[in-house]
Amino acid sequence: MPLPDPQRSRIVLVGASDYTDPDLPALPAVRRTVTDLAAQFTDPVHGIVPEEHCKVLLNDTDLSRVGRTLRDAASAAEDLLLVYFTGHGLVGGRRHDLYLALPYSEYEAPEFNSVEYDKLRATVLDSRAATKIIVLDCCFSGRAVNDTMAGGRDTVDRLEVAGTYVLASAPRDQVALAPPGEEYTAFSGRLLRLLREGVPGGPEELTVVELYRRLAAAMRAEHLPVPRNRGTENADQTALALNRAFAATAAPDLRNRQAAADQQALQGDWAGAAEALRAVLAEQTRILGQDHPDTLRSLRNLAHCLGGAGDPAQAVRLLRPLPEAYARLHGGDHPDTLHTRQFLAVNLGESGRRAEAVALLRILLADRSRVMGGEHVDTLRTRHMLARNLALTGAEAEAAALLRQVIAERERVLGAKHPHTVRARKDLAALEGGGRGV
Repeated sequence: MPLPDPQRSRIVLVGASDYTDPDLPALPAVRRTVTDLAAQFTDPVHGIVPEEHCKVLLNDTDLSRVGRTLRDAASAAEDLLLVYFTGHGLVGGRRHDLYLALPYSEYEAPEFNSVEYDKLRATVLDSRAATKIIVLDCCFSGRAVNDTMAGGRDTVDRLEVAGTYVLASAPRDQVALAPPGEEYTAFSGRLLRLLREGVPGGPEELTVVELYRRLAAAMRAEHLPVPRNRGTENADQTALALNRAFAATAAPDLRNRQAAADQQALQGDWAGAAEALRAVLAEQTRILGQDHPDTLRSLRNLAHCLGGAGDPAQAVRLLRPLPEAYARLHGGDHPDTLHTRQFLAVNLGESGRRAEAVALLRILLADRSRVMGGEHVDTLRTRHMLARNLALTGAEAEAAALLRQVIAERERVLGAKHPHTVRARKDLAALEGGGRGV
């Protein structure tokens, strides 16, 4: 299932770390938990909503403002509505109703100074969002859980919202909410770890149910209270994050497919190689990102194949931004940066922009000579390409002089019978025979 539409989704994070009631101990981990959850959910690359669609209410003492924020988010959400609370959970009244504690909440009488869960539930239920998710990372006292269960209904049963998914950490005592020495609450800290590190060997997208399974397994293994869940209408299939560990699994396979396409091009099947590289490029862009070295390499090689297949103009359009991208990634003198500049110059020449190609090749030749030396095979290739383009612009004398230099250096470096040496010799013969089209 694809990630939620960021423009049509809303997130509300509510947390309370400080309390005025001495019966409600402070929860310092909540502050860091809420802050880092917000950063994760709004991350420009791996998040699911922009910052303006994620409201954070940390230690907010105004109950009416909290309610208004929840109502506004519920009204605006069309795809995903996610409400996440972390702090103390309290029970009050004859029915042992659930309340979510705010800084001024009272342990013994939360009815008038806490978020009543039933009202939050009704607000979420009224939303037109396609998927509604409530996450409660709060501790219930042993008395509250026992009383609820004694009445014949489990705590999580009371939290169910039709058409939504509810996930409750449901610890049995306050200590379990934030284990000593940990910077986050037990439940949210392990959720953050999954979102940040991903699941090795897991699917490309982390759905709610996948996250729950991993959380339950991790907390059970650490002898922590196991979270409870309840979902309806396939809400648990909603993806909340891309699996960051998926790239580590997918990248080698994509790299192999890229290499196979490059080999296809070397065998002369430019069009087939281009088609294969398009498919690889689409997956690399989605999984690895558009600035990943593997993605850039596929884009560069795709452009080269398009030029070889007879569309140098399209190759130029793809290649134009790549030298700058490579320079940002590796630096201006890196071989990949220099190689990409050569690809651009070659396709500029083939698309009829010979003067621009000559200008780029002159600069590239100076840079390759400086970085690699005058007799490096890549430097000689640039000098040869410059000579070919000069000949096609009418500068035969300079082109012939460059070709003689290329031949002499290739004979010394590669040998007289090397294909590159033979090609330069043929080009020089064609030029001296009166032809410009070397």
